Amino acid sequence: MARGMNHVYLIGAIARDPELRYTAGGMAVFEATVAGEDRIVGHDGRERNLPWYHRVTILGKPAEWQAERNLKGGDAVMVEGTLDYSSWDAPEGGKRSMVKVKALRMEGMDTQPELIQDAGGGVRMGNGLNEVVVIGNVVRDPELRYTPAGDAVLGIGLAVNETWNDRAGNKQEKTHWIDVTLWRELAEAMKDLKKGDPVLVKGRLVNEAWTDKEGNKRNSTKVEATRVEALSRGAGTGNPAATSAGPRTQTASSAARPQTQGNGYGQSQDRAANTGNRSGGLDIDQGLDDFPPEEEDLPF
Repeated sequence: MARGMNHVYLIGAIARDPELRYTAGGMAVFEATVAGEDRIVGHDGRERNLPWYHRVTILGKPAEWQAERNLKGGDAVMVEGTLDYSSWDAPEGGKRSMVKVKALRMEGMDTQPELIQDAGGGVRMGNGLNEVVVIGNVVRDPELRYTPAGDAVLGIGLAVNETWNDRAGNKQEKTHWIDVTLWRELAEAMKDLKKGDPVLVKGRLVNEAWTDKEGNKRNSTKVEATRVEALSRGAGTGNPAATSAGPRTQTASSAARPQTQGNGYGQSQDRAANTGNRSGGLDIDQGLDDFPPEEEDLPF
């Protein structure tokens, strides 16, 4: 296993007033939705503004300190954090999972952001910052697919390892399961990746919504890669070194990605088999009611 790297950087607006609550065990939980737009030049040369809304969480005493800063909806913030994977048993049966941002740092900004109102009563920042860098191991052999329009797409699952020492000094370990989508030239360049290969991925964190076969609304957060580097198999003990293949970069922007419907192009094979029609991106102007998930859906 490669030694994991897991970094998220966001600059955006708080979409609506954040909340401080406490779990049944008394742990403080500060949650805010940070929202912005990525200005991307697409494969067709056109500039697009792609909205994103990411739930950011702070736990424990730092959550209370953050709440004392009295940030409110519309405030501009900078977030430094990590991707955090969680799963739980859904009340209707089966497993549910989500990826959110665990903030290590959240700072207000002395700037008046360009705010864009959405239909759900929230706001987002125009021209935000949305960047992810992770190192992990490929969890299954990816399959290169093509959309009806002829665009190559490669969906890979990454296992990103996190280790730390608890208060008793005991080593703890957690694996974060992250979905990554590669498009066009980048997808074709990385089609020979195999299960277990360590890779470095740089990209943007994106929202995706779809309706499953039972008609239930679902959403997910994944990384849309703009650069991928295959690392050597011995990358777990020292500084990771790129293979002789060198860096694989995506020259075509994600903005021009086609909608993925019916067959779940770009999704992991197991997820594609269990979903119905799927949008290529979350139309956040439908409102914030269904994204992020409601609090009662989250395990604490």
